[in-house]
Amino acid sequence: MFSKIRPFIFKLDPEFAHSLAIKALKLNYYSSKKIKKDKSIETKIFGKSISNPIGIAAGFDKDAEVYNSLFKLGFSCVEVGTITPKKQYGNTKPRIFRLEEDEALINRLGFNNSGADTTRARITSNLPTGLFGINIGPNQDTKNKIEDYLICFRKFHNICDYITINISSPNTENLRNFHNQEELEDLLNSLQQEKKNLNTKVPIAIKISPDIEDSFIDKISNLLIKYNISAAIISNTTDKNRENLRNINKLEKGGLSGKPLNEKSNLLINKFFKILKNEIKIIGVGGVDSGESAYEKIINGASIVQLYTGMIYNGPNIANKISGELIDILKNKGIKNISEIIGIKK
Repeated sequence: MFSKIRPFIFKLDPEFAHSLAIKALKLNYYSSKKIKKDKSIETKIFGKSISNPIGIAAGFDKDAEVYNSLFKLGFSCVEVGTITPKKQYGNTKPRIFRLEEDEALINRLGFNNSGADTTRARITSNLPTGLFGINIGPNQDTKNKIEDYLICFRKFHNICDYITINISSPNTENLRNFHNQEELEDLLNSLQQEKKNLNTKVPIAIKISPDIEDSFIDKISNLLIKYNISAAIISNTTDKNRENLRNINKLEKGGLSGKPLNEKSNLLINKFFKILKNEIKIIGVGGVDSGESAYEKIINGASIVQLYTGMIYNGPNIANKISGELIDILKNKGIKNISEIIGIKK
């Protein structure tokens, strides 16, 4: 059905179409098919068992409004946000652009969200039914980015399964400076101290830019190990990689997501995995839209994968579709469980 209505949806402004999708999910308008399950795709992360390795990335459910509806569609992990301490509008519109020929999006949203207090109240009134992550970041006008992360960490540490520290959006000025060794160490040290102060064991994930130079990989990996970070999310959108795109919207400023990011993300996952050796889990993001693309992320080193743009182009049944395709791939290759193949690609 989605393939029939997609041309009409794509005539709408992308941000308006997204708001309609959120409203439809709130009303449970999307009827989920029987969720495909099999022992072969069951896995564990953050100490939790999940029925499949398919999650939805931060950015889709920015305000934590429809996470339980997304679980019903077959996603075993939902990450909401990015949430900032105070409510903010984000950048001026238009700020989302479709690149249909490239199966991609460019966004420059700028962490538009309702703020930490409103989001916390929403979550505590409707507890998540699956593996649930909260992605946090600083306000655009903050004078102290680290303190903004800590404010959100205090708000959310006891109502989620993990917290993601977003240091990689290209749409917040100077945010990516946290990839520098000294600044990242300051941030991770502050988070570690806050965990001790709160006496919390909530796992922390760090969301990493796909645009870092190779020389940063060792330094970032060593800091993740030093501060007992639970996962690296690889990767966020890219402000590069425009050369081979066909759609004229490639000229828009912002972060590129979708199919053009797939190979770049896979290469970065593999480089990090060779250092982290599964000591720190990797969540693979960028261009996931099929069982085959999810499989490639996993053999490169991802324990689970996340998607967003893939659902824009393939519709709400995508998690179920990918699960079914993964089951078939593993069966055809004689693999009993997906955990056996994490990082096997040399």
